[in-house]
Amino acid sequence: MEVKKKVIVVAAINGGMQRDREGAKVPITPAEIAEDAYQVWKAGASVVHVHARDAEGKNSGDKKIYAEIIERIRDKCDILIQTTNGIGIRYDKATGQYIWPKDEERLGLLELEPRQDLFGIACASGDFFNPEGGYMVETPYVNSLELVSQTMKSVLAMGSVCEWEVPHAAVLHRMLRVAKTGAFDPLQSNLWILHGSGFGNSPPLAPHIIFSVQEGRRLYPNSLWGTTATGKDQFWVCNLGLSMNCDSVRVGFEDNIYLPNGNAAKTNADLVDAIVNIAAIWGREPATAAEAREIFQLKDRGTADAVQQRVAAT
Repeated sequence: MEVKKKVIVVAAINGGMQRDREGAKVPITPAEIAEDAYQVWKAGASVVHVHARDAEGKNSGDKKIYAEIIERIRDKCDILIQTTNGIGIRYDKATGQYIWPKDEERLGLLELEPRQDLFGIACASGDFFNPEGGYMVETPYVNSLELVSQTMKSVLAMGSVCEWEVPHAAVLHRMLRVAKTGAFDPLQSNLWILHGSGFGNSPPLAPHIIFSVQEGRRLYPNSLWGTTATGKDQFWVCNLGLSMNCDSVRVGFEDNIYLPNGNAAKTNADLVDAIVNIAAIWGREPATAAEAREIFQLKDRGTADAVQQRVAAT
């Protein structure tokens, strides 16, 4: 009998712009984020993807806020913590303009203390539009080759993994140019590709997703890969990924508040429960945090052991 591999469930619990709506409670403060991380961990998630918010609830690159979030989460459980250097835009009420963080601020999230476990990066520039995630106006988002290359080099030098956010297959070819800078080897086994639909102008269509996945397997044959989408497309896209034997699926309020039946969820844990049940149909079980750490080939076991001992003692 074939043994199905474990699937890594990623819970992107808040994003930079998402707000409470339709009964869905989006965690904003470090305490709320930590509690949500604990709840999704109990539901089966092995990775929590977080964005920091300031006192007004706006997205933030403040290292002190991130430090508090990380410390609070690790006091509760051993879930792997992922941040992205896509900090997000800020809306200036006085001018009505959106403000993008500079590369220096984004790269600053590579230097958090205590350190996160995993990283993520938007690999391409584009017109970002995601109403389901709170981005109601299409705005240009620049991710220079230098930014992407430096991020990859830094993350791999730490012995960690950087998840590539890939809305369409052309991004995979751009990453070959990043590889030519010496940032990584396309044949590495600790590359992680997230194929997403509904971000910007990427269509939530099965042929679009399937081609992107196939191209990813062709260009980066040893990589890990996963799927996600925005809004009510999130679950069928993740189901498609599971049917293709993906390594990870990502759900969460950052990009979607709806359950598979179209009703709004009240918590992120509700969404994790739903994807765990869908995975079971394919004979897949959610990976534990320890199992995910092995799958990602993370080198820093000291932090993991310390967290497990602390959680066990509580």
